[in-house]
Amino acid sequence: MARSAGGVGRLERRLAAIPPLGGKRRLGRDPGGARGERSIRYGPANDRRDDHPGASLRSRRKRGIQRNALGRSRGGFSTKINARTNADGLPIGVVITPGQAHDVTAYDALMAEVDADPEQMLADKGYDSDAIRQDIKDRGGEPAIPTKANRKEQIIVKKAIYGLRNRIERFFNRLKNSRRVATRYDKLIETFSAFVLLSSIRIWIRFVHAT
Repeated sequence: MARSAGGVGRLERRLAAIPPLGGKRRLGRDPGGARGERSIRYGPANDRRDDHPGASLRSRRKRGIQRNALGRSRGGFSTKINARTNADGLPIGVVITPGQAHDVTAYDALMAEVDADPEQMLADKGYDSDAIRQDIKDRGGEPAIPTKANRKEQIIVKKAIYGLRNRIERFFNRLKNSRRVATRYDKLIETFSAFVLLSSIRIWIRFVHAT
């Protein structure tokens, strides 16, 4: 069987010199010779080309979650799609975060999208933050966000207004009709977010043609 040239060279260097004939005309150490001479022992032949194997330089620069946007959450190893829509449930901005990331971390990026400031911002309890509520008020809007159970001051939200938030839930339902978005076959965040945006564009096109 063939091996690499490096392995063959190593085996050739480990061949010991042929010893002289001893007193009994046999190959090997001469019983009558000097006994103080130490014999040279060699370990088992290693047919690997690298004596010090290790991880490649590329693998040492793993970016993990930052590059793949994957993280552990209650639902398992997943990715979270954060979206902002208008009153018709059409997407304005989409931000992809790892599964364990809090919803608040995507707020600034969603509000940075070019669009009119909302008169009323409907969001779930994940966006219950004093900073977010103040930012919405500074924009001239009114936050319609239910408070968490551990908040000391409970804020009541009108059910009729908060019920309109189902429009963004319906957007997520239409978004996940694209199998590639629902199951996430893509490894990198760049390719996955690209298909999320393509699915969002399809939703906009259907709305435009319907009107």
